[in-house]
Amino acid sequence: MGLFDKLKRAFGGGQAEAKPESEEKVVAENPAPQAEVESTPAAVEPAPEEKTKADRAEVNQESVETESEPEVEVAAPTPVQPAAVEEKVAPKPAQEVAANEETKRYERGLAKSRKGFGAKINALLANFRSVDEDFFEELEETLIEADVGFETAMKISDQLRDEVKFQNAKKKADVSDVIVEKLVDLYEAEGENEDNQLHFATQGPTVFLFVGVNGVGKTTTIGKLAHRYQAAGKKVLMAAADTFRAGAIEQLVEWGKRVDVEVVRKPEKSDPAAVVFEAVKKAKEEDYDLLLVDTAGRLQNKVNLMNELEKIQRVITRELPDAPHEVLLALDATTGQNALTQAKQFGEVTKVSGIVLTKLDGTARGGIVLAIRNELHLPVKLVGLGEQMDDLRDFNPEEFVYGLFKDLIAQR
Repeated sequence: MGLFDKLKRAFGGGQAEAKPESEEKVVAENPAPQAEVESTPAAVEPAPEEKTKADRAEVNQESVETESEPEVEVAAPTPVQPAAVEEKVAPKPAQEVAANEETKRYERGLAKSRKGFGAKINALLANFRSVDEDFFEELEETLIEADVGFETAMKISDQLRDEVKFQNAKKKADVSDVIVEKLVDLYEAEGENEDNQLHFATQGPTVFLFVGVNGVGKTTTIGKLAHRYQAAGKKVLMAAADTFRAGAIEQLVEWGKRVDVEVVRKPEKSDPAAVVFEAVKKAKEEDYDLLLVDTAGRLQNKVNLMNELEKIQRVITRELPDAPHEVLLALDATTGQNALTQAKQFGEVTKVSGIVLTKLDGTARGGIVLAIRNELHLPVKLVGLGEQMDDLRDFNPEEFVYGLFKDLIAQR
């Protein structure tokens, strides 16, 4: 089942909220014997006195599948009381609860983007009279304004010309569905072999190298990621290799104090590669699990920055041949199309393995994720969905699609 079909099933079918894929699989593999039980688990009627063994075994099977609940005894001499049945059916597995919480995070984090994107599409359809050339020109402009990227807008417009006729779409809702379907299908197709996972060393310390212009939230991302892995029991080290920007070292040191992670630093205007050398050496000698390296972002002086980053990577690779294990480019989602320009320029400077998209919750320009995937073919690996420490999340492509498009589907 494609992403659009899942969207349609989750929202177009009249359900209140999206089901994560894990929940869909549970329902598909373990269908409830009665429609009432599947739709409202808490409303299961208590077993009567004469309940058959088969019925009691069925209740027992449900309790076994719920890992966190004790097993119901089949041979119990007394009937199951109402409260007991509710206690054993109502609680959800921890995995399902976590999936639902992640869905809610994306819905909250993409609220502005979802509202802005939906408003643009609805404004286009408000003036909808017929699917003619004027309509497709307006559609292209609307999609570009929604920050999905120029190339993406052109592809969608071209595909829709044939698809709208093929599906005989005449109503506004039908045309809107075709637009969303094509956006989702293109997004899914471009990410078919995409690797959104962060990669770690099989032995020795893992090194993440962070690049990006000043002010995009790079240092904050490093601090939050250090907190995540520190809390997970990893031994984490940070390196302040942005030695020329005023206050950059102090900012990372402050984050180190906040999350209780040590920072390797040298005086301002020191050689960044020397800082990284000391950090890698310390990480190896003291058995650190993860080294997070902050770097300069002086894109206006590209030649010097390129030489600096190349030198840093040579130092890392000389000490750890498989490192850096990730080169993560931090982009500010609020900058929209400017983020694409930055990504292309940094792609010329260093070999970027993934994108960290910051401040996604603070902008209506979430469509930039579509442009990054469709035009740059770079995987988004981390997204900032809020200001709290744990709001830096691993990127989930399906949750992103649900969070961005659900209102357009839910209105049907």
